[in-house]
Amino acid sequence: MTTLLLDPVLVLTIGSLIGLALVVAALLQAWAGWLDLKRRELERAQARPATDEGSGLGTARIELSDLKERIRKLEAIASGVEL
Repeated sequence: MTTLLLDPVLVLTIGSLIGLALVVAALLQAWAGWLDLKRRELERAQARPATDEGSGLGTARIELSDLKERIRKLEAIASGVEL
């Protein structure tokens, strides 16, 4: 007569459930860490625009200056003036 506690199917089932519970706990902890990381990245991104505006404005001015120079050259070519 086999006892209920030593039944191989029951031992495998309990072992599988314990293993599954450990895997789920580890995945939940990893998920919480990933969410915390993304939250920090968003906070950092929200704080950054105040300091980066100067470099973006400078780049836009340089590009605008380059475009104006190209327009001058094209107008000179159109009017027949050599540079």
